[in-house]
Amino acid sequence: MAVETLFSKIIQGEIPADIVFQDDLVTAFRDINPAAPTHILIVPNKIIPTAADVLPEDEQAMGRLFTVARKLAEQEGIDQSGYRLVVNCKEDGRQEVMHLHMHLYGGRDLGSPLLRNAK
Repeated sequence: MAVETLFSKIIQGEIPADIVFQDDLVTAFRDINPAAPTHILIVPNKIIPTAADVLPEDEQAMGRLFTVARKLAEQEGIDQSGYRLVVNCKEDGRQEVMHLHMHLYGGRDLGSPLLRNAK
């Protein structure tokens, strides 16, 4: 059985959050420490620790992450100017909560991609 996470507690309503979307597969809520004017986390309701743990039976939820991101970008008014979707994986990928999640960033020019110090 998967270990409960901060995000699973938000999904279950045990921890308050500004939830902007929820259905049987995913939950989306505003980040409490936003890195952009729009910063929403989109999380599968099933606890999947990292992107490396996604299984074939998770494909519907993974697809839903993207369709919900598109819908939220439209609702936030950032669909025309553009936005960034980010999924971090494990320690070197800077994943902070071990419950797979997608960041939806937008509302300003987000600059160039992150790999500035690649060798």
